[in-house]
Amino acid sequence: MEQTISPEISPEKMDFRAYSISWNLTKRCNLNCDHCYLDAEFRGGLKTDELNTEECFRVIDQIAEVNPNAFLILTGGEPLLRPDIYEIIRYAADKKFMVVLGTNGTMINRVNAEKIKAAGAHGVGISIDSMNPDKHNKFRGVEKAWEHSMEAFDILNEVGVDFLVQKSVSDMNYKEIPDVVEFTEKIGAIAFNLYFLVCTGRGQGNTDISNAAYEEALKMLYDQQMKYKGKLMINSKCAPQYKRVVYENDPESVYTRTYSGGCPAATHYSRISPEGNLTPCPFIEESVGNLKSRSFKDLWENAPLMVQLRDRKELDGKCGSCEFSAMCSGCRARAFAETGNYMDPDPSCDYEPGKYGGKAITLKVEDTLGLEVEFQTQWTPEAKGRLDRIPSFARGMVVKGIEKFAAERNIRIIDEAVVKKSREEMIEKRGAMFPFLKKFINSENQ
Repeated sequence: MEQTISPEISPEKMDFRAYSISWNLTKRCNLNCDHCYLDAEFRGGLKTDELNTEECFRVIDQIAEVNPNAFLILTGGEPLLRPDIYEIIRYAADKKFMVVLGTNGTMINRVNAEKIKAAGAHGVGISIDSMNPDKHNKFRGVEKAWEHSMEAFDILNEVGVDFLVQKSVSDMNYKEIPDVVEFTEKIGAIAFNLYFLVCTGRGQGNTDISNAAYEEALKMLYDQQMKYKGKLMINSKCAPQYKRVVYENDPESVYTRTYSGGCPAATHYSRISPEGNLTPCPFIEESVGNLKSRSFKDLWENAPLMVQLRDRKELDGKCGSCEFSAMCSGCRARAFAETGNYMDPDPSCDYEPGKYGGKAITLKVEDTLGLEVEFQTQWTPEAKGRLDRIPSFARGMVVKGIEKFAAERNIRIIDEAVVKKSREEMIEKRGAMFPFLKKFINSENQ
């Protein structure tokens, strides 16, 4: 396979902006999942140590200092157990954050679905781990969980709230990936996320799937990506080596797109606990500080663990020498969970570096998430306004792609017609990776 040489973007040269924040608003939950990384409290009562409404507003203000258009995932526990969840969604949405609600779906009804929509959430994520109700319910620890989640999909479709389906990989269900993806597309979801277990929280006693099964699951996911190309956004979570699997099938694939440096923990992603502790990602439990006493900006920019995780030159073992480091770097949470060293190799990956000559395989500029928006060509105000409709982590990449399209055609001013044509051509040639790109090009009346 011939290696594609493209302009290199080194992680250490990037502006480490917080693009995505996962926020566990509460530990309370109405399910009892064995694999829960938060070790959420099954049917627990109100907790006094959780951030209150005003404290949540202050944290949102602090995040806006680092990124005024952050992608904010509000989850739990079960976030719908917080009576103020709609206020928090509205406050963040009014700040121009892109807000997604991560729920198990069992509490969704028409009334709260309407409230979620009215508050300004961009979508809802619901977990389905098997198309067999008994297997899903056992995995989630409560009877009828599957049935209630199915009802939630119907309600969200009726109310007009976008939703995505999430699945956590385990020995009992990894062979069911095609079945759940097929269901996801059939019910009209905008995306499917496949999560790979990191043995933290309540999941510490669990056994992860074997490395061979891990690789099989990633290849299965790629097959589904090709099957539903242009129809459904499909992502792997906590499995940065998926980009290596994509590259090995097609070095030019749009699905190699990722953050420069791969695993985004501490580089473009972080987690806030119910008590206000900031961690590099949901599966890294070590707090870098509490947002009641230190600002998000201070901790994001200066906390020693954040700084350490950004220095990918310090990766040990084969992750440090791997030619796919620029798009993978291994899962830092899984490395720590297994060895106690954040910079050790990801133990779930059996790939041996050197297969492609040992030369670093880098992302193309137009395929790199997390780039700062830099205009090199004149844009009309209307064309720039379209960028507000896509997540901030993709805006720099989209600008690079559109400006490349314009330069190749000697177009000196980018207007809405140029934006639409460039994105249509990208989707036609390479397939839409993100559903928002279709909205982006067909948004004259939105």
